[in-house]
Amino acid sequence: MVFSSQIFVFIFLPLTVILGCGALAAGKNRPGAVRVSNGILLAASLVFYAWGEPLYVFLLIAETLFCFFMALLMERAPRYRRLWLVGALAAVLGTLCFFKYSAFFTGILAKALPVSKALPLDGAYDALSKVALPLGISFYSFQLMSYFIDVYKGRFAPQKNFPRLLLYVSFFPQLVAGPIVKYADVENMLTGRRFDVKEAAFGLRRFVVGLAKKLIIANTAATVADSVFALDPDSLRGGAALIGALAYVIQIYFDFSGYSDMAIGIGRVFGFRFNENFKHPYASLSVKDFWRRWHVSLSSWFRDYLYIPLGGNRKGRLRTALNKIVVFFFTGLWHGANFTFIVWGLWHGAFLLIEEYTSGIRERIARRSRFLKVLKAALGSVYTFAVVTLGFVMFRSDSLGYGIRFIGRLFAFSGGLPAQAALTLTPYAVFVLIIAVPAAMPLKEWNENIFRRLLGPEKAAGALKKHAFALDLVSFAVTAVLFVVCGMALATSAYDPFIYFRF
Repeated sequence: MVFSSQIFVFIFLPLTVILGCGALAAGKNRPGAVRVSNGILLAASLVFYAWGEPLYVFLLIAETLFCFFMALLMERAPRYRRLWLVGALAAVLGTLCFFKYSAFFTGILAKALPVSKALPLDGAYDALSKVALPLGISFYSFQLMSYFIDVYKGRFAPQKNFPRLLLYVSFFPQLVAGPIVKYADVENMLTGRRFDVKEAAFGLRRFVVGLAKKLIIANTAATVADSVFALDPDSLRGGAALIGALAYVIQIYFDFSGYSDMAIGIGRVFGFRFNENFKHPYASLSVKDFWRRWHVSLSSWFRDYLYIPLGGNRKGRLRTALNKIVVFFFTGLWHGANFTFIVWGLWHGAFLLIEEYTSGIRERIARRSRFLKVLKAALGSVYTFAVVTLGFVMFRSDSLGYGIRFIGRLFAFSGGLPAQAALTLTPYAVFVLIIAVPAAMPLKEWNENIFRRLLGPEKAAGALKKHAFALDLVSFAVTAVLFVVCGMALATSAYDPFIYFRF
């Protein structure tokens, strides 16, 4: 079941909202009402996951149960807490690696080593490559690891109510494609949240905005990107390659940020507040800034549970550089068992290091005049978008060879579209791709900043507060129109999962 499906939008979600929120409202948000609501949400979450993974739902429950007991042992047998930590890590990482990476590494060994009857790696690769990847295993594995690692570090006591922990891991809004939620961020909400009509209304609005991102923009961009990337790169002209690359850049942002918007919105309806996962990354002025805005939950996870434990920036510049390369290697590998993802991660890591080692020079130049400061920002924006676009071409490619050849065509400086790609670049698609550009920018923040500069901070705050109701009314009206458009799109759309479902 996916968010952008008729059964979810018109049956599953309304029914779950009525039951889950109704339990809170009927019980006046008392602890007993929260427990009933938790039970409803847990049942709904398991049904949601089992809808697409009827067998792997038991794997999810088993992993959570094992980590539940390992965390309890850390408290009750603290002398062996490191052993319990290693056991939990081995179970979760071992399961993740088996399903996601075993075929990949077996294939590498099969090519690197001579195959004999004693070492039938080709047969093992064929068998492992047929094993289906459980939906969302990368996301819920990282949530489980963050939970028992934090218990090990003493950041909070282990959860002694298994259904409550299982709800944290399996909660359907963020189960299969994030954002990655840390237990500490929702611990109190699992036991003491409230139902609020205004919060629920804003949550539903956020859901509709995310749905529109997926159905209207991401899916339209996908038709253009898929038609270009389906072609042999050697047959592409520069203009066609550029359009395909830009279409994919638009697709992946609106696809993934749309899912995050929907997850955050649904969570808010039920009284959960998840942290933002995207902060207008295409407005970044550097690669470092991009990673503060793109997939924030993943970036913060690697920072807290890999970069800092490796030593962070506390052990000299060389060690810091190595730590960052390691982090970006695993960031790429986390996305999939393919060298294209690894190269994508290392590509970003390399530019991050270049920026770090040249930051002093760039700052000294920018301080010389206001013009140079503005020029630095403008060039930084163009440079960052170019780096991100080239990286996403490799991310989208099926192989390193394809990605390199496609990137080469971007610099061919020849116009025109192959017939197959031209068929998908309809006037409607062109219109959607154009409106996607401002839609990806932080227009609200920019307008508020201009407002503050013109009126001053105090007058601007007062004016915004005075007109808050009118602004909300307009916002909800636009949301209603978007929902109607999305409903029409749902009536004609086929099954179209989110990009990050395969991660």
